[in-house]
Amino acid sequence: MASQHMTSPKKDIRKLPADQLKAWLSDNGEQGFRARQIEEWLWKKSARSFAEMTNLSLKTRNLLEESYGIYAIETASTQKSSDGTVKSAFRLSDSNVVEGVLIPATGRMTACVSSQVGCSLSCKFCATGYMERMRNLDPAEIYDQVVEISRQAELYYQAPLTNIVYMGMGEPLLNYANVLKSIDLITSSDGLGMSPKRITVSTAGIAKMIRRLADDEVRFRLALSLHAANDEKRSTIMPINETNTLESLAEALNYFYAKTGNRITLEYIIFDNFNDSLTDAAELLEFTRKVPARVNIIEYNPIREADFLNAKEDRISNFARFLEQRGVVVNVRRSRGKDIDAACGQLANKA
Repeated sequence: MASQHMTSPKKDIRKLPADQLKAWLSDNGEQGFRARQIEEWLWKKSARSFAEMTNLSLKTRNLLEESYGIYAIETASTQKSSDGTVKSAFRLSDSNVVEGVLIPATGRMTACVSSQVGCSLSCKFCATGYMERMRNLDPAEIYDQVVEISRQAELYYQAPLTNIVYMGMGEPLLNYANVLKSIDLITSSDGLGMSPKRITVSTAGIAKMIRRLADDEVRFRLALSLHAANDEKRSTIMPINETNTLESLAEALNYFYAKTGNRITLEYIIFDNFNDSLTDAAELLEFTRKVPARVNIIEYNPIREADFLNAKEDRISNFARFLEQRGVVVNVRRSRGKDIDAACGQLANKA
């Protein structure tokens, strides 16, 4: 009987609602205000063990230790790119692995975090899309990635984390509740206290979930992975477009903008001889006239599973210039970390 008790995992304290924690403490002869102290250790100070909770008595800490666990993610491996980008493989408590990236730039340190183990959307140009979706991450696992990448920013660059993008593995809007809860933990004054304006959630485009974000009046920014402003072309690389056409996405994005006033970014990976012509640029221009958005043109990083190549330099310049001359705010995002498979579309847990 005792050995069976040893093997069954303890309950995860970070999944326990505050009122249940309070009730448990009181049932065990502890005062209710201890719950607040414990929550502060968990979410403000990112404690990974009960031993760290030094303002609790030894008796209280032992009591917690007997009943609960803190199942924080572990950094399984870290690689540093020649351009300074840092990619980490994070091992979850069930031994699944996700990847996260620290992207340093002048005046900013960005954490790119994952929201799912694998992905179910099968976008043809993305390494994660060739993996099976194993499961959603819980809010604490997403929060932990931010904490770990924030520590890396301090360690490698002596600089604080300034931005977070949900652009790692998985489709954030298919893990809706957990993603929003993780953002609460990251932005709350009881958590990491980051500004929601410094967080961007990127979606492949699920119209009804974009509307739900609007109804929930979220305060973070939204990015749409567009990559083609023509339904036929977009459907060939992003099967999700068959059920979420450009027209339905434009309506949902306008609804989001009207409700939140939050900036929308259209992400456009530019592929050689696929979506890099001036005709493609004209289609994208037309889409920007329907949706108030800025455009990020992203260099592509080839993956072994697909035949796409990055567009030629002159095609990228002409494409960007075409849009800029017609009043679109355009940012060409250069590839970062591609020598360690940390760049856009390359996250796939080779290990």
